[in-house]
Amino acid sequence: MKPQDILVVLKLLSLRKQDWTQAQIADSLLISAAEMSAVFERLKKSRFIDASKQQVRKLAIREFLIHGLKYVFPPQLGTKVRGIATGHSAPPIRQHIIESEEIYVWKSAKGNRRGIEINPLYKTVPKIVATDPELYELLVIVDTLRIGKVREIEIAIAELDKKLEDVC
Repeated sequence: MKPQDILVVLKLLSLRKQDWTQAQIADSLLISAAEMSAVFERLKKSRFIDASKQQVRKLAIREFLIHGLKYVFPPQLGTKVRGIATGHSAPPIRQHIIESEEIYVWKSAKGNRRGIEINPLYKTVPKIVATDPELYELLVIVDTLRIGKVREIEIAIAELDKKLEDVC
C-alpha cells in the first residue's frame, strides 16, 4: 500500500458516478500512467475496489480510513509555514469547531494560511486541490482522521459518512 493508492480512491469517491478512465485520473492527480496501473493493481489486491477496478468498496475504505490510515501513513508535523489549510483548519471540519490557534497546512507558496506544516498524503496534493474542491474536502477529512483529537475525529467520521452516502 502506498499513499497514492489512497489518493486515487479518494479521487474516485469524489467523482461519484461520473465516467472516468485511468488516464484521466492520472492526469488529474499528476501521477504517471505506469504508476496508475500499479495503483489499481494494489487497490484490487487490498479489496478497496472491485475486480473490474471500477467501483470503490465503500465499507472497506471507510474502515481503513477510520482505523488504519493514521498508523500506516502517520502524520509528520513540521514548523510554521505558509500553506493550504487542512485538518480541522479547513472545510468541512472547520465549520463544526471553534477555530484554534493550532492551524495545520500543506506547505505551498500559493497557500493563504500560516500554520504547522503537515506532510500531505501524497506529494502532489497541494498542487491539485485548488482545482478539485470535492477531493480537497475528502483530503481534509482524511488529515483530520490522521491528526485530530477525539471530537475532531468524530466530526471527520460524520463528514466522511455524508460523503460516502452521496456516492451511492
